[in-house]
Amino acid sequence: MISKKLEEAINDQINFEFYSSYIYLAMSAWFKDQNYNGFAHWMEVQAREETFHAMKFFNFIFDRGGRVELKTIKQPVGDWKQPVDVFKSAFEHEQMVTSRISNLMDLALQERDHVAAALLQWFINEQIEEEASVRNIVDQMRMMGDSKDSIFMLDRELNARQVGALVAAYLTGQPAPNA
Repeated sequence: MISKKLEEAINDQINFEFYSSYIYLAMSAWFKDQNYNGFAHWMEVQAREETFHAMKFFNFIFDRGGRVELKTIKQPVGDWKQPVDVFKSAFEHEQMVTSRISNLMDLALQERDHVAAALLQWFINEQIEEEASVRNIVDQMRMMGDSKDSIFMLDRELNARQVGALVAAYLTGQPAPNA
């Protein structure tokens, strides 16, 4: 059984994960509007991952005998000046997600809920990857400066991104690989 305090905190995180998905969809829409289809694709994949994260928390609450309470998702920002600004925003957002997951871990440990701590450890590891991925893109874009050729090449490269195996399994209703 999950404590009410942890249940409420995870419900808040579900909302934040869906909000994260909205943020990445807004970023994708901005990129599509600017004809950066590879960047748009990368952000769409990111949005799917955030929805997967929300559903992972969603199912966890039910598995622990709790109750999910879905809340209003606020509207994300949808306008930036240039592509690097979008990825900088994404990086800042991922840092916020990491902080929130760490706070959830602190609460799980305080509540002595080792089952929740095990789930949250997966998210902590995921956040290491999330931050590194976006930071790498920001760093590449900074090195490129105003080179339109380089931005075009990165846009094409990011178009090749695919959803991870867990997310793909979730989206297709297939059994998930061990994770």
